[in-house]
Amino acid sequence: MIETGKQNERAILIGLVYPGQDDNQAREYLAELSFLTETAGAEPVNTFLQKLAIPDPRTFVGSGKIGEIASFVAENRIDVAIFDDELSPSQLRNIEDTLGCRVLDRTNLILDIFSRRARTSHARTQVELAQYQYLLPRLTRMWTHLERQRGGIGLRGPGETELETDRRIIRDKIALLKTQLKKIDMQMATQRKNRGKMVRVALVGYTNVGKSTIMNLLSKSDVFAENKLFATLDTTVRKVVIGNLPFLLSDTVGFIRKLPHDLVESFKSTLDEVRESDLLLHVVDISHPGFEDQIKVVNETLKELGSADKPMIIVFNKIDSFTFTSKDTDDLTPVRRENYSLEDLKKTWMAYDKNHKTVFISAKTKENLEEFQKLLYEEVKRIHITRYPYNDFLFETPPTP
Repeated sequence: MIETGKQNERAILIGLVYPGQDDNQAREYLAELSFLTETAGAEPVNTFLQKLAIPDPRTFVGSGKIGEIASFVAENRIDVAIFDDELSPSQLRNIEDTLGCRVLDRTNLILDIFSRRARTSHARTQVELAQYQYLLPRLTRMWTHLERQRGGIGLRGPGETELETDRRIIRDKIALLKTQLKKIDMQMATQRKNRGKMVRVALVGYTNVGKSTIMNLLSKSDVFAENKLFATLDTTVRKVVIGNLPFLLSDTVGFIRKLPHDLVESFKSTLDEVRESDLLLHVVDISHPGFEDQIKVVNETLKELGSADKPMIIVFNKIDSFTFTSKDTDDLTPVRRENYSLEDLKKTWMAYDKNHKTVFISAKTKENLEEFQKLLYEEVKRIHITRYPYNDFLFETPPTP
């Protein structure tokens, strides 16, 4: 962890522009990598992009570009180079030899952030397992990085000493952690069964879209919320009552582009809250320029979890920060959010989803919260009546926010 008073590490970010991808999208991806880097406690100093059909098998980028990056590293006291894709062990070794600084890939960076964000023993065990699974094939390279007292992002491993890096011991640790997680999974499954037959609603979405803020609004609780990526790792479940209708609401870990597979596997028990829910609230940060790509990432992750066909409400959040630029206007006179009302938003393509109901809100300013609560009430009521057909007399009183 970066200590208070110490200067943040200086980082450079490197990515590729693949065929079919435009420069703007690639730069948007590097902007997300920059946010990840800041979340980990480092300072992004510069970015490098190169157009390549496939990554160079030796150094990820071409020989000319890696030389350019090496010159910048030498002239600007760079501590760490961070790549927006997963690197092979040989690529990591070759790049470090060329640049002369520490090298991280996207997976290692995300694991580092998760290690800082894990607050409970359950989350720490999940992250530790993913870290060891990432470390095992890269063990030869990691021998040179065991001076943990240096600190810095990417060096907050699960706490191993020199001798513990032996492959056999790491495999034993992985087996032990998997056994521990199985026990935790059984305990959490029992907890879910003990919650009875109340309708279960899960908040899902890209990381940092406002899920925890919405959780706090609906449940009147104090779930940790911060404008940082992966502020929430542990699933929080609260009982919520709208009108006369109680249901369970869970806040889950945010999804992200290229979320490491080992993390998805190790967080299986956390994501079971999504699998076993009756209704999903897919929260979208409408103010983010790439929110359409984020929607696709979340939908693809839900498919992997077998939850894509669940009933869903799409909640377009942060309308207070939304900026809309019309393609019909020139750059000098863009149409801004100041002139774009809630009623205007309801007339856009975002409001017309054939498969899901949609709503536009600002969890921060509570704008349109009443309509959101009413829609949520109606969807939960529909599921509840299907499950308990003889209890429809409970719903004679309309919901009150």
